[in-house]
Amino acid sequence: MSIITNINKAFDHRIRLGIMSVLMVNEYVDFNMLKELLGATDGNIASHTKALEKVDYIKVEKQFIGRKPNTRYSTTTLGREAFKKHIEALEKLINKP
Repeated sequence: MSIITNINKAFDHRIRLGIMSVLMVNEYVDFNMLKELLGATDGNIASHTKALEKVDYIKVEKQFIGRKPNTRYSTTTLGREAFKKHIEALEKLINKP
């Protein structure tokens, strides 16, 4: 089996990698926090969260806080497992003698 078998194409882009990294250590994070932490534009966050939602790696919840819309994200079980496998594959690749 190839050493890169578990490297997941869904996490190829640095913004998606960042989104998953943030969500792995937080129960949930809202849109503005992701934008601030990753230094990304509204469009970047929107398109990359949509891509991760499409493959069922993150869950999106929309609500209102007061009169303001709020979108928050969390990982799914599938997303957590896929990301862990991806990181393990990268570590094996980096540490390969």
